[in-house]
Amino acid sequence: MRRFNNTFHHSGGFVLVGFSEWPKLEMILFVAISVFYIMTLLGNSAIIILSRLDPRLHTPMYFFLANLSFLDLCYTTSTVPQMLVNIQSHWRRISYIGCVAQLFIFLGLGSTECVLLSVMAFDRYVAICQPLHYTVIMNSRLCQQLAAVAWVTGFSNSLVQTVLTFLLPRCGQYQVENFFCEVPAMLQLSCVDTWINEVEMYAAVVVIKVIPVGLILFSYINIVRAVVRIQSSEGRKKAFNTCGSHLLVVIMFYGSAISGYAYMAPKSNSAKLKGKLLALFYGLITPMLN
Repeated sequence: MRRFNNTFHHSGGFVLVGFSEWPKLEMILFVAISVFYIMTLLGNSAIIILSRLDPRLHTPMYFFLANLSFLDLCYTTSTVPQMLVNIQSHWRRISYIGCVAQLFIFLGLGSTECVLLSVMAFDRYVAICQPLHYTVIMNSRLCQQLAAVAWVTGFSNSLVQTVLTFLLPRCGQYQVENFFCEVPAMLQLSCVDTWINEVEMYAAVVVIKVIPVGLILFSYINIVRAVVRIQSSEGRKKAFNTCGSHLLVVIMFYGSAISGYAYMAPKSNSAKLKGKLLALFYGLITPMLN
């Protein structure tokens, strides 16, 4: 084992600990994750195909929904196949370049989703609060620009955090306490003070998560005000149904993602398990339910 560890460390890679401390749980998770992943692929692929083929779905709402579905396909694929291989083969290694790429892609897609969800809330706000001007305001050019802003913002944040994270010295530490490479788990490997990285990370949380949540709350407060003024009960029901699924996704995604930072430096095995299950939830379950 020592020989393997030395050779592996020299290769510049990492060991993804994952759920190896709970072998019985791993086999259950393997089956569950496989099913959820297939459902995610099928569901999101169907949304993308239908939104492209059906002319009636060529609307801003389905444009953003197709963006979200494509994002979720990439989001889950950036971590789940590697995790399934690791569980099945018990060969939990990932190369240095692979870890960098995985962290950059996963964080970039997650950050993009945060911004995109706020853009989708704005779209619903305009549709319900400004229905007569909806097609003028939410024209195709603006939709493309808003989607581009979400993607550029998300991956710009990811680039900064990825560079800062991998600049830290690790001093022989290479066991990542998660099933994929993410910033909190990688910071635990550093042998120097990481307070600058943690400050930057929490600042990014404010910009990428808290500000979009504020915009979403603003949009939905105005949506609720507009809906309660609708005279028809059928109209109110339709408006709430239109926004309900989006709001549920927002609550699940932001709730699990922000809660995950509470377990950034877990001290006990139970805290480690909770942190990993939270990461699994926002990395797989939420994209499936979108």
